[in-house]
Amino acid sequence: MCPDCEDFARTVLLLGQLALYADTSGADLDFVEAVSPSLAASLPEPTDTAAEDF
Repeated sequence: MCPDCEDFARTVLLLGQLALYADTSGADLDFVEAVSPSLAASLPEPTDTAAEDF
């Protein structure tokens, strides 16, 4: 797996785990609100892969 792909996959995994944590009883929602925007901001901008195919 390429390094950028690995970073992307790890970040998506962390966002998913954070979402699951937010749904648990006693979760620190202040932590979730503080961390989730930073994780989301670290994702790359989406690209139009359909345009690249032509």
